Amino acid sequence: MITRKIKLRDHEQLVRAFGVQDSRLRELERDLKVDFFVRHEAGDGGVEVSIRGSNSRVDKALAAIRQSLGEETPPAKSVVKPIVDGVLFRPQRGKAVAARSQRQAEYVEAIFSKDLVFGIGPAGTGKTYLAVAAALRALEIGLIEKIVLTRPIVEAGENLGYLPGDLYEKVHPYLMPLYDAFGALVGHEEFRDLRTDGVVEIVPLAYMRGRTLENAFMILDEAQNTVPEQMKMFLTRMGMGSRMIVNGDITQVDLKDKKRCGLALAEDILGTSPNVRFVKFGKEDVVRHPLVREILHSYEKWESRGY
Repeated sequence: MITRKIKLRDHEQLVRAFGVQDSRLRELERDLKVDFFVRHEAGDGGVEVSIRGSNSRVDKALAAIRQSLGEETPPAKSVVKPIVDGVLFRPQRGKAVAARSQRQAEYVEAIFSKDLVFGIGPAGTGKTYLAVAAALRALEIGLIEKIVLTRPIVEAGENLGYLPGDLYEKVHPYLMPLYDAFGALVGHEEFRDLRTDGVVEIVPLAYMRGRTLENAFMILDEAQNTVPEQMKMFLTRMGMGSRMIVNGDITQVDLKDKKRCGLALAEDILGTSPNVRFVKFGKEDVVRHPLVREILHSYEKWESRGY
């Protein structure tokens, strides 16, 4: 949830914006599912109106008020730095999100300087969480208009038709890391509103074919389970004004033919492109429980013996 304010000059503007006896205000609250708080200022007779709701709904309410007042939509936002004082995103509740290692800082910098970024490394290094925080920040400052989340569903053979429920319910178990990140950063209610408004779209990778997504922030998670054809298909969905984050761990490939890992081959194919950045995380970048780093190191030693 966010809160934004607009200042009305006097009672006449208040009536123009919200109608007689606030009939228009109640209509906006009902249709857009936002809350209005009106405060009359004693000094100059002005009125301060606060609007609370999801980002997209509040924007629609503000646009409706400005239209009622005969105002034009304000010009596009001026260029805003995505990272201020080292902070990537400030949730309504909880701690500000910032890089916690040099590699994470490199990853965040790459996200806002390149249109295509690959984050490769073990679990617990913050790839998914930082990608979601960056997507929300890009949305917040007007760099993009929507966020698209996807991943290959190899566990279901990419065929979701037989699974019960609607599309969201079908893919829900497979995208929990992304949902957890959104829930932690904006809350589950706001995340639900963003999905309802179409600002956040959840798409199984197999359903991406044939689309071109413009002004979108696309996150492909678990990319180690793509084959080269799927990776090519996803990367070529990029439209004007869009950016892509591709995350995965090439030590956790679930494909039958591990040599066909689309993520591992992507660096061979695209590694020399100046417009693409590959950021590789190691166990030293793990930001989960300290024991996770020890577990990863122990398993690496065990795997090196050829078991």
